[in-house]
Amino acid sequence: MTNKIDFSQPLMVLAPLAGYTDLPFRSVVKKFGADVTISEMISSNALVYKSEKTLKMIEKAPSEDPYIVQIAGNKPELIRDAVQILNEIDGIDGIDLNCGCPAPKVFNHGSGSNLLGDLKKLEEILSTVKKYNKKQYTSAKVRIGVNEKIPQEIAKAVESCGVDFISVHGRTRAGKYKAPVDYDAIKVMKEIISIPVIANGDITDYDKAQKVLEYTKADGIMIGRAAVGKPWIFYQLKHGIEDIPQDKKREIILEHYDEVLKFHGIHGAIMFRKLLHSYSKGYNGAAEFRDIINRISDEKVMRDIIENFF
Repeated sequence: MTNKIDFSQPLMVLAPLAGYTDLPFRSVVKKFGADVTISEMISSNALVYKSEKTLKMIEKAPSEDPYIVQIAGNKPELIRDAVQILNEIDGIDGIDLNCGCPAPKVFNHGSGSNLLGDLKKLEEILSTVKKYNKKQYTSAKVRIGVNEKIPQEIAKAVESCGVDFISVHGRTRAGKYKAPVDYDAIKVMKEIISIPVIANGDITDYDKAQKVLEYTKADGIMIGRAAVGKPWIFYQLKHGIEDIPQDKKREIILEHYDEVLKFHGIHGAIMFRKLLHSYSKGYNGAAEFRDIINRISDEKVMRDIIENFF
């Protein structure tokens, strides 16, 4: 079996972001430079109970290769069943366990970043994924602690489960998305374990990506929120450029819009409004533009307006 993920060059990975990294978005960043794409976080519960919506969330674009599905859960038997369902679905190259989501409903359910507060539990769940996973890769996405920073302990716990790589968001759960990212913690984790480490947190442009890679010696970077409204960040990283020509931006935005319509159907135009809010940031007349699109649901009219504005 050939290795689908090549760690010899720094990897550019799209982070899973609930509500944003659906199939249309992933297909766009894939086309413009992301090496690896990951599904939105999938509840192992919802998967085992065969929720239609959840099964749709797992679908991938033909271009997504390698493609990883991220699951969350805190019960070994449910995690096992979820992994066995994913094993039967073609086109998935790996399964990632979410050990980092700070959202209260995930945390209070005992999943996501809650596992960082109970590393025995984390090892039990992650080892279950590893044991039953028939896909090529098993990985985990973590933060560096719940309230206290314990990057070394987390790194060792994850590595002991036999995973292929780890992605680290350099904040604690308490740090949400606001606290400064601790790149020292990521650097330390990279030093003490032998599996590849992907750095995540506040990587917003080409310059920052280079600095983080150089400083942490990580094997790649993962970009989440910085790609919303600027999916061309992957194009910048791939081509080593600071500025993206306006026509390239327009091409990417229209491609994203068309993909959303294709995947989500007639509701796509309305769903795309929140994305246009992000895309139009910093443009002259953006406020006016947002007012106009908030009232439009016709897909053709919407496309014309996008073409004219950008």
